[in-house]
Formats: sequence, structure tokens, C-alpha cells
Amino acid sequence: MTGRSAVVDVLIVDDQPPFRSVARAVVGLVGGWTVTAEAETGEEAVRLAADTRPGVVLMDITLPGISGIEATRRLLAAAPSTTVVLMSTYAAADLPADAADCGAVAYLHKEDLTPAALRALTAT
Repeated sequence: MTGRSAVVDVLIVDDQPPFRSVARAVVGLVGGWTVTAEAETGEEAVRLAADTRPGVVLMDITLPGISGIEATRRLLAAAPSTTVVLMSTYAAADLPADAADCGAVAYLHKEDLTPAALRALTAT
């Protein structure tokens, strides 16, 4: 292994600017990760993912327009190697039924968004 790891480009998708700000700060604490784009809607997320080709997408479930679940399906249909982590304030037991089969690697409660949680969820 060489001394330098590849940079992980991250797309943050959430309709709440304060949460995007927090997520940006958390991503900044993960060595080698950088936020390359932010989206407020599911449609914008799909478009930006096609333009920026992020390695990781932090996807809110409840968005204006198409849901984060549908945006995840569309995004992964176009770029199957992307790692999508669904996020919300829902308890895991209260997630919409289709969250389990949309292709996301995991669900993370927004309160549990930490650098360690991101590293663990996206470790290969």
C-alpha cells in the first residue's frame, strides 16, 4: 500500500441548510474526505451525482420532490458503485418499508452522524 489514500468525494443531500452545515463539518473531520456538492432535493441529488460522481452520498430520506429513497434508486441505477447512506430523524423501526431495498448501504440516524460512524459504514 502506498502512503496516500485516495480522496473520497461526498455529496450531501438534505433540505435543511443547518443540517447540511453540520454534515459538512463532520465530513471535514474524516481524513481524506471532502464535500464536493450539496443538494436540497432528490432531483437535484440525482443530477449532481451524475455531474460530480461522488464516492459517498449522505441522503436524507424526506425531501421535497422525489424522496431520498427514490433518488437513491435513480442514482444507483446510473452509478452502481456509489455508496449511499440514508439519513433521517426516524427511529430505524419507523423507516419507510422501501428504505430496506433501495440500494443504500445503511441507515444512520442524524444524531449519530460522526466521523467514526461514517468510516465504519463505508469501510470496504
